[in-house]
Amino acid sequence: MKFLIASDIHGSAKYCKMLLDAFKKENADRLILLGDILYHGPRNDLPEEYAPKSVIEQLNAYKNVIYAVRGNCEAEVDQMVLGFPVMADYMLLPVGDRMVYATHGHIYNRENLPPFSKGDILLCGHTHVMALEEGPDYIYMNPGSVSLPKEDSPRAYIVLDNGKFTWKTLDREVLKEYCII
Repeated sequence: MKFLIASDIHGSAKYCKMLLDAFKKENADRLILLGDILYHGPRNDLPEEYAPKSVIEQLNAYKNVIYAVRGNCEAEVDQMVLGFPVMADYMLLPVGDRMVYATHGHIYNRENLPPFSKGDILLCGHTHVMALEEGPDYIYMNPGSVSLPKEDSPRAYIVLDNGKFTWKTLDREVLKEYCII
């Protein structure tokens, strides 16, 4: 199964559309969203083409293929308008003999690790900074932000296919790859 993983849309209709276009072109089976879907949050500027109602409509058209976790900007009202679950703090994805612990990053992160085994993967959004870091006990991955990247990160996502993680820009330019199988 091929997954496209993205984070931090923050209500941008423009970048949500670009993400869904990439999802179609990648021919992915599922779209994993790592939180902060509709609201921009008090610490962020408004993203380009901020239109949460449009984002709701765009994503609800894909409700049967979206897996999502709750970000620090999600609220119960978001769940009322989105047609797919968004209130879980994390999800687990087995990849080969490893576990991918997918979460937003505001609760579980590099400073507050979730319960996992040596060699597992911590997959987070939240920082808006693309990352791949191999530690002695776990691997940390972050796709960055689709709409509000920080620290010179590009607008990007990750494709997970057959144990290979590939970071790509919204224009599908390959930025880095990491294979675990």
